[in-house]
Amino acid sequence: MLYPKNLEEKINFQKIRELLKEECTSTLGMDFVDKMTYSKDFRLVNRLLDQTEEFKQLILSGELFPSSNFTNIHPYLEKSKIEGTYLYEDEFHEVKLALFTLSRCIEFFLDHEAEYPQLFQLLGLVNLNNDLLRAIESIIDEKGKIRNNASKELSIIRSQILYEENRLRKVLERIFREARSKGLTPDDASITIRGGRMVIPVLAENKRKIKGFIHDESATGQTVFLEPAEVLDINNELKDLAYMERREIQKILTKLTDELRPYIPELRKAFHFLGLVDFIRAKARYALKTGSNRPNLEKQRQLNWSNARHPLLEAALKQQGKQIIPLNIQLDHNRRLLIISGPNAGGKSVSLKTVAMVQYMLQCGLLVPIESYSTSCLFDHFFIDIGDEQNIENDLSTYSSHLMSMKYFTQFADKKTILFIDEFGTGTEPQFGGAIAEGILLALNKTGAYGVITTHYGNLKQIAAKNQGLVNGAMRYDVDKLEPLYQLEIGKPGSSFALEIASKIGISKDIIEYAKVNIGEERVKYDRLLTKLENEKVKYEQILLENQKKERLLDQRLKEYGLLKEELEKNKKQYIQEAKVEAKALLDQVNKKIEASIKEIKESKADSKVSKKIREDIEFLKREVKPDQPVVSVADVKVIGGEIKEGDFVRLKDNGALAQVLTLKKKEADISIGDLKSTVKISRLEKVSHGEVKKEKKSFAKRTGFDTHTKMMDFSPNLDIRGKRGEEILPIVQNFIDDAYMLGLRDLRIVHGKGDGILRDIARNILRGMKPVAKLEDEHADRGGAGVTLVTLRA
Repeated sequence: MLYPKNLEEKINFQKIRELLKEECTSTLGMDFVDKMTYSKDFRLVNRLLDQTEEFKQLILSGELFPSSNFTNIHPYLEKSKIEGTYLYEDEFHEVKLALFTLSRCIEFFLDHEAEYPQLFQLLGLVNLNNDLLRAIESIIDEKGKIRNNASKELSIIRSQILYEENRLRKVLERIFREARSKGLTPDDASITIRGGRMVIPVLAENKRKIKGFIHDESATGQTVFLEPAEVLDINNELKDLAYMERREIQKILTKLTDELRPYIPELRKAFHFLGLVDFIRAKARYALKTGSNRPNLEKQRQLNWSNARHPLLEAALKQQGKQIIPLNIQLDHNRRLLIISGPNAGGKSVSLKTVAMVQYMLQCGLLVPIESYSTSCLFDHFFIDIGDEQNIENDLSTYSSHLMSMKYFTQFADKKTILFIDEFGTGTEPQFGGAIAEGILLALNKTGAYGVITTHYGNLKQIAAKNQGLVNGAMRYDVDKLEPLYQLEIGKPGSSFALEIASKIGISKDIIEYAKVNIGEERVKYDRLLTKLENEKVKYEQILLENQKKERLLDQRLKEYGLLKEELEKNKKQYIQEAKVEAKALLDQVNKKIEASIKEIKESKADSKVSKKIREDIEFLKREVKPDQPVVSVADVKVIGGEIKEGDFVRLKDNGALAQVLTLKKKEADISIGDLKSTVKISRLEKVSHGEVKKEKKSFAKRTGFDTHTKMMDFSPNLDIRGKRGEEILPIVQNFIDDAYMLGLRDLRIVHGKGDGILRDIARNILRGMKPVAKLEDEHADRGGAGVTLVTLRA
């Protein structure tokens, strides 16, 4: 549920639509921009975000992807539906180009299923082969014209036209030479065409000296363009041939349109796909322009955003050569409604509109301008009350309009609602407005709704400090310079700094002193007490949050332990049973062999040759039942051999990692594994085929769930653990080392800072206990010294 109806206008989301349309390459994509809607469907929004993130990575990868001829052919399909109608040459040419683009898109996603799985799934919309494209290409050439061999009849007609044109030109050239020799034509004149017929230019005073028909004259009237009577029959013949050509072309185009008509349903689906691809690409392009990312989306209702920015404000500030100041937002079960206070023009409304815009963009399936490690959720209802809604027709004042909105909010808001109220309670006498706003705030808190509210009222700040579910937020202010800092600080109430601002503006000191006396010392004490109370509340909420997090982690670990124990018990019984069966079979086999050997020795009377043969058989049997050595699994790709050259795909013999050779230098090679580069000895490499590498990557990803290409794209050899607690470090460091070792990397950096050296000691103790780690040392003093540990992994 969205409120009010003009919500998008209120938050200026229409401008986002306009900017997205500018990134589209066709009206197909623009249609999807118009259809884009707010969604509460968790799976749908996740899929939309994944699609856009994949296309963003596609653009960043530099992969060649079709970028033109995303033509909207729907008008041509509508025209083709009617029996007897036909498309013109230029229309078929556009259809042909669009089908070619469609074919290239399909081919690209088929070749990159592992890298872009969500985009690959879009191919389910397409069920169209290349038969129609081939049929059109056989008729329409590269310039959009009918081919000469489109039909036998057309080929004959055009041959005749060519013959007659050549005959006509020869006759005209002879007549023109004779006329020029007699001085009947202007200087530097030549044969030309008028009214579709070939003519010669003749001086007006000589027009009666050549028999023929005048078709035109020059602007000055000094030259006439004359068709000699001698070529009249040839020109008439050409005109008849032109009519015949036009009729044959119409016949060909009608037949080709008839061939297209059965494909119309599938073409509609296919170009729905093409429009969707154009739309997703536009979203990805806009995300790159705005520095937008895909946050973690969770079903649990919480917003934990880092560096949130309003995309439109950021763009406007960039044009002015200024930088935006990002926001950090945290809303959860204990702190659902953020009450922002602070001075006028201090950024309260901008903060509110930033949260509203980012959340609305997210639920429309757009990547958003926050850090990728941020966490967000979805809301079923989105309510907003900002701006002046004074309505003269309905006799509603600004305040009455706000109250109408508050009535709606209190009636329909619930725990699945996010709401935004700007300048809460203003528009009427402060004493009464503040009291009503206080009652509404408490009612909204009971609904369990989330949101952001801006206000100047001190009583609302007090209510926020006392009640769970509410939290104060302050817009920071430089008291010395008396300038707003536009920084949001959650957990403390803000001040309007009315007296300070009045003083800066130049209001009389007497007036300011009078105001201070009337405000009284009690008010100052109240503000201090309110701040203290809010700080205590924040500390309590942080402790509560930490305990809840630990409880959830404990529950998760207990569940994992239970499942693992159950699986181990199950497998244990199965392995023991299998081992018993196998051992019994081996024992029976050995006993039979021994009995047979004893019998054979007795029969041969301990013949030395027979005894030797039996001993050899028994030794062979020992080797058969000896446990196999564990085999290291390497990439199952075909080694093609041959000299290794730059650009070749190779496999590292010792760990099976797949790579590409960048440069060769004597006995060493620079290789790339995904985005990471390394130098290895050529003797460690063996040459493999490119096609086999692609197949293995897809197979490995499906087999193990470990997509090397995607992992390499995301992996960084630098790990920053500053600010982490001791218990958090173990899994982070272990996963970091495991991933690096699996990807075949050797040199890593872990940034822990210097401080008291606690994080450094914990990290190094963990690293010393890991088998892949070969060496630990401090970074160079210029690059962090003891605050950074360099890790070298075993080859």
